[in-house]
Amino acid sequence: MSLIVQKFGGTSVKDLDSIRYVAKKVMMARKQGHDLVVVVSAMGHETDRLEKLATNLCAHPHPREMDVLLSTGEQVSIALLSMALVDIGCPAKSYMGFQVPIQTDSQFNKARIVAIDEENIRRDLKAGFVVVVAGFQGVDENGDITTLGRGGSDTTAVALAARLEADECQIYTDVDGVYTTDPRTVPDARRMSCVTFEEMLELSSLGANVLQIRAVEFAGKYNVPLRVLSTFVEGPGTLITYEDNNMEHAVVSGIAFSRDEAKLIVRGVPDVPGVAAKILMPISDANIEVDMIIQNLGDDGTTDFTFTVHRRDYDQALKILKAVAKEMKAKSVVGDTKIAKVSLVGVGMRSHAGIASTMFKILGQEGINIQLISTSEIKVSVVMDEKYLELGVRALHDAFELHKAPVQEEYPSRIRA
Repeated sequence: MSLIVQKFGGTSVKDLDSIRYVAKKVMMARKQGHDLVVVVSAMGHETDRLEKLATNLCAHPHPREMDVLLSTGEQVSIALLSMALVDIGCPAKSYMGFQVPIQTDSQFNKARIVAIDEENIRRDLKAGFVVVVAGFQGVDENGDITTLGRGGSDTTAVALAARLEADECQIYTDVDGVYTTDPRTVPDARRMSCVTFEEMLELSSLGANVLQIRAVEFAGKYNVPLRVLSTFVEGPGTLITYEDNNMEHAVVSGIAFSRDEAKLIVRGVPDVPGVAAKILMPISDANIEVDMIIQNLGDDGTTDFTFTVHRRDYDQALKILKAVAKEMKAKSVVGDTKIAKVSLVGVGMRSHAGIASTMFKILGQEGINIQLISTSEIKVSVVMDEKYLELGVRALHDAFELHKAPVQEEYPSRIRA
């Protein structure tokens, strides 16, 4: 008998009809002989509603109390799903994060899982229950409720699968797998049968909003086979696993993109040792994440220092930089919020040269100017004017023939019947 951890997101449990449908889906898997742990998010948009209540009440809600409030969304959904399961003859038992317990650190709103005590879950599985666990939350050493940040239910599911040594962790959502790029931008984007942890980590970090990055990191660290599936459309989904010598990879597996980028340039900075640290340390101290970094040395002994941040952090970063520039006697600080990042991702890049130059050539043929470039072993990213984003993605998708599947098309489940 296999042990499966299934996770259903907010769109999968958005209303009572959806919850009844999910209950029937869980019941079907139970009848196939699988032990099941089901992780559930809050009902669709419920977390947004709760967050709005808090911010309408006060401009800066207390982080501890915010976690207490936000955790109630999952309490509703796990109770309703458990009721629905029991109603159709499937024994079920619900658990809040602190009841498992899922132990976390004390970073409210963005806690990290430290340990999981799975004794209660194993006992209930042995007794024939489907165990329904609230995603997104845990408890710290002081007994305070914590939350794991947006998308944290994915991390809950993967962490439970790792701790329970589950045969597979299935992430059910409103898409039927991981695509070569967003089908809304490229209609002939193809669902990938299999993608490596490395590729999925890059795709997630670069804008593919299918899985939370931390969930992918966790799955890779503990070798938890992940499968992304649609709640409402039957199909094999996409398996996320370690690279296998038998896997036939395209050179480029997928294209990720992000519109939420902003660029900042400090011009005329004195070219002396430690200049990068002087610019970036205040940005880091403000908890602002920096992505692409470029430094250009001029003929006059000064340098232009360029980097990108998330668009939501632009105003704060600009304010900090202006103060830093004044102190360093830099010439000016300028920025641009109308940029986008496009990235090619694929483990096949390791053994194929010329991917970056081909990318640049294709974009050049479309009249798209590249502002910044960043590369790694399995990724090439460029920043461009936001208005050219969709044109660039479509051109690259066609040129690298991502609509065509590799030779080995489907990857069977490892689940034991």
